Amino acid sequence: MSVHRVAALVLPPQSTFELACAAEVFGMSRPGLPARYAFAVCGERPGAVPTLAGYDMVVRLGLAALETADTVVVPGWQDRERPAPPAVIDALRRAHRRGARIVAICSGAFLLAQAGLLDHRRATTHWRMAADLAARFPDVQVEPDTLYIDLGDVATSAGTAAGIDLCLHLARADHGAAHAARIARHMVMPPHREGGQLQYAAQDRDGHPPESLALVLDWALERLHEPLGVGDLAAQAGISPRTLARRFAEQLGVTPGRWLLQQRVAAARTLLEETDLPVETIATRVGLSSAANLRRRFHTLVRTTPAAYRRSFAPCGDR
Repeated sequence: MSVHRVAALVLPPQSTFELACAAEVFGMSRPGLPARYAFAVCGERPGAVPTLAGYDMVVRLGLAALETADTVVVPGWQDRERPAPPAVIDALRRAHRRGARIVAICSGAFLLAQAGLLDHRRATTHWRMAADLAARFPDVQVEPDTLYIDLGDVATSAGTAAGIDLCLHLARADHGAAHAARIARHMVMPPHREGGQLQYAAQDRDGHPPESLALVLDWALERLHEPLGVGDLAAQAGISPRTLARRFAEQLGVTPGRWLLQQRVAAARTLLEETDLPVETIATRVGLSSAANLRRRFHTLVRTTPAAYRRSFAPCGDR
């Protein structure tokens, strides 16, 4: 398998966390995991780049690094009120034209918008900057509550930890759910948060944070093979189905039924990658009852068939 080249474009003053999101997923060598990515950091020109953390980082590569990158990551852009350097805009546009995937974390969406890469397209950013992005770039369809949006050639995410969610999602799209889950385990991160999930959970009417769904979610994940329904989740949480649905909408941005389906399909993806079990057996193990139901649900969420997915991501030697 060819190595996927990722270049992170840093701009002063650089946010260290957003850069670390990309570096942790694409740039770290981990025991037991094959090297699937080659990671590099570049700037407008080689040299020292100030950071928000009060120190400078030394960048050895200039914009020429974008000419050979398969994915270009913009890990935030703090100078978003000013026009970007023309050379940076030109380099991003040229990378996109030749087929590179362009990824923005948090405020990096402003740079992509300046480059015209988000015109008449969906995008997100940190919820505190979403109104500003929409006002400055009215041709961009800003979704302020979304964790991340992947359009294939362009992807954007909300702030801070959502950058990790997006990078893990891209690793999942590139190399399968099992590979991304292994990276997440090394990082002690949840393996999968859907892009449509809300950026934050709203407080209740009295200003208190909502009661966490973590315990009932963990309970359900251990029982995906069982015929669980919304009533079962509500009973386990000790609340009514209506209250459960409201909490799911507030905290996850989806219905309980949709969340269950997402988890079952995610579990099926892992089994397709890591085992040679028949599709019928996998369907039973993840609670989708039959091969036909699994195929239908799988195609709805993953846009391919279980057989095609297995051919793409099943292990093959040191693949």
